[in-house]
Amino acid sequence: MSIQDSAFEWTETNREWLIENPARIVAYVVVALIVRFVIHRSIDRATRPRPAGGEPGRGTALMRGLRSKSPSPERSAQIAARRAQRAATIGSVLKSTVSIVLLVWVVLSVLSVLGVNIAPFIASAGIVGLAIGFGAQNLVRDFVTGVFMLLEDQYGVGDIVDLGEAVGEVESVGLRVTTLRDIDGTLWYVRNGEIARVGNMSQEFAVARVDVPVAPGADIDKAQQVADEAARTAIEEDSTDILGQIEMLGVQEVSSDQVVLRLTVKTKPNGQWAVQRRLRRAILRAFVENSIDLPYSRAWAALADSVAP
Repeated sequence: MSIQDSAFEWTETNREWLIENPARIVAYVVVALIVRFVIHRSIDRATRPRPAGGEPGRGTALMRGLRSKSPSPERSAQIAARRAQRAATIGSVLKSTVSIVLLVWVVLSVLSVLGVNIAPFIASAGIVGLAIGFGAQNLVRDFVTGVFMLLEDQYGVGDIVDLGEAVGEVESVGLRVTTLRDIDGTLWYVRNGEIARVGNMSQEFAVARVDVPVAPGADIDKAQQVADEAARTAIEEDSTDILGQIEMLGVQEVSSDQVVLRLTVKTKPNGQWAVQRRLRRAILRAFVENSIDLPYSRAWAALADSVAP
């Protein structure tokens, strides 16, 4: 081999390593960054919260009727916060997934440009991924369950939910853990993968169920009438959380020491408990005013007379 041939071969090798390969690597990186930027912008636009409402006069009469029944400002704020958190979480997951996929593609492309056999890397990554998958089954299950909970909008921040072991108000919804605070102030951390069923008490509407006991010897018809009138009067005085009319269902339970009367009324989400307390107070006051005996009322009166000086 002549000196000119050696110089020419050396020049071709240098050109490949100093010009062509770096240019290809830079091109892969630039393409990945551009694709990442475009996809991330698209995800941000898709998950950006949109203001409620629309232009007046547009839409069908049904839609205008539904818009007229707007929720309270507090509920609207909860709904907005819930949607914003759900959109932000889903957007974060999608952007992280895109970034990881593009990073893997760039690394494999660079190794291929450098002449490295990537087949052993792919095989090793498959084995490592399988081992990690077996070791992190619970983590993967929590993650997948959290994604589906967000997509299906099973619950959100501010909702009162029953998750089986814990019942309370949702404070945060993550991809792995949901936190809620119960009535005693205890903060519960519940793994999403361990949630078998969800009871949401704060979606769309709630029902205030009021059970009122009376003595077995009381006039049941009169007790029902008095309870119904007292409840309707209480609602007329304060209908803040009320969405429907009082329904007196009648006798719910009969035992040797009491008869239980039940009435219900549809309320706003999270308003059923306040309505229950208000109606119980009004009904019990009406029972006293109309001389309707409560369970053990005569026994307590006899006991008070016996111990009186």
